[in-house]
Amino acid sequence: MATIYTNIYSNTRKTWLLMTTFLVLVIFLGYIFSLVLNSPVVLYIAVAISLLMNFSGYWFSDKIALSLSGAKQASREEYFEFYNLVENLSITAGLPMPKIYVIEDKAPNAFATGRDKDHSSVAVTSGLLSILNKKELEGVVAHELSHIGNRDILLSSIVVVLVGFVSIASDLLVRILFWGGRDNSREDTGAGALVTIAGVVLAIFAPIFASLIHLAISRKREFLADASGVLLTRYPEGLASALEKIGSYSGPMVRASGATAHLFISSPFGAKMNSGISRLFMTHPPIEERIKALREKSF
Repeated sequence: MATIYTNIYSNTRKTWLLMTTFLVLVIFLGYIFSLVLNSPVVLYIAVAISLLMNFSGYWFSDKIALSLSGAKQASREEYFEFYNLVENLSITAGLPMPKIYVIEDKAPNAFATGRDKDHSSVAVTSGLLSILNKKELEGVVAHELSHIGNRDILLSSIVVVLVGFVSIASDLLVRILFWGGRDNSREDTGAGALVTIAGVVLAIFAPIFASLIHLAISRKREFLADASGVLLTRYPEGLASALEKIGSYSGPMVRASGATAHLFISSPFGAKMNSGISRLFMTHPPIEERIKALREKSF
C-alpha cells in the first residue's frame, strides 16, 4: 500500500528517471534532425539544449508554471484571511510558509509548485476564493501543502518544461519536413526517404509520448494528497465539499494549458475532459471517485 514515505521515494526516483528520459529523447530528436537536415551541428545543439532544459526545469520550472497560469503573488494585506489560513496550516504540517499566488479566473482551481519545501508556492484562482467557505478552503490548501510535503511538486513542475519542449520540437520537425527544410543537395536515396519517414513518425508520436508522461505521473498521488490533507484538517467533509463545488463548474480556465494541467487540483479544461475518450488522457482521477474515497475514508 502506498504511504507518504513510499510516495516521497517514488517521486524522487521518477524525477531523475524523467530527466534522464528527456535527455535521451531530445538527443534522439536532435539526431533525427541532423539526418533530415544533413547537418551534424544540429545534434550538438540538441545535446546542449537538453542539458539546458534539464537545468532550467529544475531551477525555474515553478516560475514558468506560475507565469503560464497568469498567477500574481498575493500579499497579506490584500488577502488577509487566505494568507493566515495558509500560514496556520503550514505550521500544522511542519512546512515553511510557501509563497501564495492568486490567478484572476472565475473557474475554481488551485495548484502547488516548486523544487522543494523551502522553495514552494501555492496558487489559487479568484473563483475558488469566492465560492468556498473557510473549511472547504482549508481542505484545498491542505491538499496542496500535502503535495509539497510528499515531494510531488518537483516532479510535476519539471514536466511543465520538459513536455512542453518535446511538443514544440516535434512541431518544428513537422514544419521542416513539410516546408522544404531538408538539404536537397544530397541524393534522394532509399535511406534518405527512410530518414524522412522516421522523422514524420517521430514528429507525430512525440506529442503522444508527452501525454503519456503526463499519465506516468500517477493519478494515485491525488488520492494520497487528499488523504494527507485530511490528516492536517481532521475534517474530510471540507475537502469533499470543496471538490463537489469545483467539479460542478463546467467551464475551462481562461489560460488552461496541457503543459500545466496536471498541476491543478482538478482539470483546468472543465467538463469536456470528463467524458468519452478524453477520460483516457485525464491527469486526475474522476472527482466523484475522490469524493467517495473521502467520505468513505477508503484511501
